[in-house]
Parts: sequence; structure tokens; C-alpha cells
Amino acid sequence: MLHRLQMTDALCDYVLNVSVRESDVLRRLRLETAQMPLAEMQIPPEQGQFLSFLAQLTGARRALEIGVFTGYSTIWTASALPPGGHLVACDISEEWTSIARRYWCEAGLAERIQLRLGPGIETLAELLRQSQAGTFDFVFIDADKPNYGEYYEMALELVRAGGVIAIDNVLRSGEVVDPSAREAGTVAIQNLNVRLKDDVRVLISLLPIADGLTVAMKQHTP
Repeated sequence: MLHRLQMTDALCDYVLNVSVRESDVLRRLRLETAQMPLAEMQIPPEQGQFLSFLAQLTGARRALEIGVFTGYSTIWTASALPPGGHLVACDISEEWTSIARRYWCEAGLAERIQLRLGPGIETLAELLRQSQAGTFDFVFIDADKPNYGEYYEMALELVRAGGVIAIDNVLRSGEVVDPSAREAGTVAIQNLNVRLKDDVRVLISLLPIADGLTVAMKQHTP
């Protein structure tokens, strides 16, 4: 009989207590962000640590983050890069990223993070115009959901063969299973999930971590 564990609050606390190695800077940033009106946009510690794990596992030197918020995930990823590593962080909010920059400095990572303010689609298009296709090792997508399909396609151009794209919120608080869903972000994610299933350009795994995280590794072409 197929058995799937139901995560209770007690089990979630257990996972955090026995596995997450959150620095003091990360903890303070997480707690400050938790007081903000849009705190639900923040990824949880276990997901941040998993992003860091993926970045190290792929030997990432160049990373790209689409959607920064207050910079919590950025610190996890940037701290996984080796000396000389570089992360391009894309967001539209000066207010949110001003908090991020303060904590990036505290974490000693400011020099390896390049913040680009502006619509994500425009920033990615500019990177492609600058001949940066195939130069990134790791990409994390966690921005406006209606544009997820475009972000994925552009990220796939920007990442190298063997590189990894991590896509957040692919379960959309459970709304993806509702066939009558009409909200633009939910529909966009539903469509992307279906496309990814049959996309031979990547190997994928959809993990029920946090609000759902799809990990896609770009295949080498013949």
C-alpha cells in the first residue's frame, strides 16, 4: 500500500531542529521579514538550505535569482558559491531589496551579488542580449506567477547543459488541483507543470517541499 507521510506542525519543527543550519544573519532576516504584510512570500529555512545544497551539488559558480523579496533565499544561494562566484538577483522593489542589501552586507556577500531592479522579463532579455546564454549554473524562479512560463523558457536559455532551474510555488497552496481555477497565477503554474512533464529538454522532479518546488536539470543536446 502506498504511504505518504502527512506533515504535522510537530514534524515540521522536528525537521527544522535536526537538519537546518541557519546562520544568525539568516535567522534575523527571516524574523524581520515575518513582521511584514507580505511575509508569506518568504521561503522557509528548510527550502533555503535545499537551494544551497542544490547550488553546491551542481558546482555552481554563476547563479540567477528571479524574485528577491527581502533577500533570504539570495543569502542561502550566494553563500553556496565558491570564492569568485557571482549571483544576479532580479526584483522590482527598491523597498524590499533595501532590506536585502542590508543583510547581504552583514553576511559578507554583497560583493558577489549583483542586484538588477526592473521587470524580470526585461532583465532576462538583457542578459540574453549580452550573450550570457548558457553561462549560468543555477537559477531560482520565485517571482510573479503569471510570467512563470516566460521565466522558465528564458532561464532554460541562460542555464548551461547540466545546470539546474528550481521553480517555487508549483503547488500554489493546493490550488493547482482545481480544474476550475481562473486566477492568472494559478493557471500559469498549472500550464507550466503540464509542459514540464513532457519537456524532453530537462529532467524534472516536483518535490512537495514548502509550497512545491520543481527541480529541472537541463539536458545535454546531442
